[in-house]
Amino acid sequence: MEHQNGLTANFPHETIIIFDFGSQYTQLIARRIREFGVYCEIHPYNVDKTFLKDKNIKGLIFSGGPSSVYEKDAPKIESQLLELGLPVLGICYGLQLITYLTGGEVSGAEKKEYGLAELKLLGRSPLFKDVPDLSPVWMSHGDKVLKLGRDFEVIGQTDNSPYAAIAHKSKPLFGLQFHPEVQHTRYGRQILKNFVFEVCGCAGDWTTQSFIKESLETIKNKVGNKRVLCGLSGGVDSSVAAVLIHKAIGDQLHCVFVDTGLLRYREAEEVETVFRKHFKINLTVVDARERFLNRLKGVVDPEEKRKIIGEEFIRVFEEEARKLGKFHFLAQGTLYPDVIESVSFKGPSATIKSHHNVGGLPDTFDFELLEPLRELFKDEVRQVGRELGIPDLIIERHPFPGPGLAVRILGEVTPERVELLQKADAIYIEELNTFKIYNAIWQAFAVLLPVRTVGVMGDQRTYDHVIALRAVTSSDGMTADWYRMPYEALAKISNRIINEVAGVNRVVYDISSKPPATIEWE
Repeated sequence: MEHQNGLTANFPHETIIIFDFGSQYTQLIARRIREFGVYCEIHPYNVDKTFLKDKNIKGLIFSGGPSSVYEKDAPKIESQLLELGLPVLGICYGLQLITYLTGGEVSGAEKKEYGLAELKLLGRSPLFKDVPDLSPVWMSHGDKVLKLGRDFEVIGQTDNSPYAAIAHKSKPLFGLQFHPEVQHTRYGRQILKNFVFEVCGCAGDWTTQSFIKESLETIKNKVGNKRVLCGLSGGVDSSVAAVLIHKAIGDQLHCVFVDTGLLRYREAEEVETVFRKHFKINLTVVDARERFLNRLKGVVDPEEKRKIIGEEFIRVFEEEARKLGKFHFLAQGTLYPDVIESVSFKGPSATIKSHHNVGGLPDTFDFELLEPLRELFKDEVRQVGRELGIPDLIIERHPFPGPGLAVRILGEVTPERVELLQKADAIYIEELNTFKIYNAIWQAFAVLLPVRTVGVMGDQRTYDHVIALRAVTSSDGMTADWYRMPYEALAKISNRIINEVAGVNRVVYDISSKPPATIEWE
């Protein structure tokens, strides 16, 4: 049996369930709770809730959301959930919904509250253990509570929110008008921790070690004596999935790595060394560089590049899979955000990203999917990878687009331009590591621009290429801010690229945030 979010309806660990009402912060709530060693899952508010009878479900959280409870089509939840005896924490819209369900009143506020406010605690509550009487919290709401629900009382207020925190007088039901999951709420982590441990009574039995142990058993039982094919990209997700599966079933796993000619500098060699020589994994490396570059001749439109690369990847992968014989399973590095995104807060919508790590393989492939990481967030995948002994070279690697350098070379992709960008990018990444700032950046890369500029090198006039450097900070890639690069690092990187990469005479730095810009240039 599976829930609508695709995870198994069996909870071996103490679990907190988050019902999503459309908040931009919902995944952040889950990540905070996972950090405490407590397993949690996100479900749309209108999921079939029969699974809540499981004895290991310890508490419920109602997320925030953009709706107003008094609107005609506002997302609602069954009031019976408040009678199950399970602790409930409502956040922002969640507080307003609890108030609405228990006979209180909510209306649009004359003054919206957005930004920092000072929370003043009233009385004692287990929710606020080790939280000072005055502390900054982050507000983001347009509605307000006019009258509390039956048997509720105020346990915290701000200047603009007389009902900033509420609690039931006898049941473990709580509501917060502010967002404890964001960093701006100084004691938000402590508040969530109090809910999980003091209110719900969790012990914190969700660990990297327990995940690995249970995953190995699950993989062995599911696969039996059958064979598994894995499309290895060299990125974090597929790499951790491959090593985990190999640890469970050994030589029944066969990985295929396609060298498109659009990879980072010496990436194919690195992947081959790590997986074939270090982990002794059956690995086929397909040299398809010429095929991809020939198909990209004369193409400048980024969407056409993506389409060509995707189609060619499928052909190469299909050909190689047939050569290797019969496989029953296709392994993928699908992560929990991919699962969540397949089910909107209004119910099932788009499907999970098709064949996440192997370029969108067609449905004609007769495989059963094996997705051992589908319960994990990215930071948890990295923890599992470290525990499995995967080197930082792979684990700490920044995200890399599926089409590779083709979408970082603006204009036509040629072997010469690929080589030029690979060298510039390698210098950039090397210096970020030298300055010990690589791990402070979510994603950093070089871009080859489709223009040339005048320069002077050795008393000679030059008319050469421009390299743009991009570096951003982010928690999930959905939004991003440009990284404030130290001037000495920029100077060293620029100097080395111009002096060591023939054909480049200018380096610029991108200071655009997302939104309005995207992280990648194409």
